[in-house]
Amino acid sequence: MAASRPVEAAFGSVQSHLLENDGPHMTSRSHSERDCVEIVRTVLDWLDEADRPDPAAKTLDDVFSLLADQRRRLLLSVMRSYGEEVTLPDAAEEVAARETGHTVRNISAERVKEVYLSLYHDHLPRLVDAGLLEYDQERDLVAPATI
Repeated sequence: MAASRPVEAAFGSVQSHLLENDGPHMTSRSHSERDCVEIVRTVLDWLDEADRPDPAAKTLDDVFSLLADQRRRLLLSVMRSYGEEVTLPDAAEEVAARETGHTVRNISAERVKEVYLSLYHDHLPRLVDAGLLEYDQERDLVAPATI
């Protein structure tokens, strides 16, 4: 827990910087920066609270490496929005929609399939290994990790 104090201080300064420089007029960029800070805080909390044999196993570099990919951040954001298990195809649709800025109805089946495959083969295993998400392969369900 002591290791998280510098992290909290760093993110507290990022948050105060956003608040100080935003003024009374909020922009879409400031919203996305705040969302990013919130996702990072959530991930750090999950990693801090996860039942791991060695709490120091995940370094801050590991966390940032995990969050470096936009698709992983979007999947975490989708799962945070739902707060419960979702089918991987539904999560892929939502991630594709957020990536493109279109509604799910306006996303091609090919695009959703591409997102699904990248989530299934690359991003989801990394997030499961990190203890952030759980995946039931038989039912093709993704859920936030139980802590």
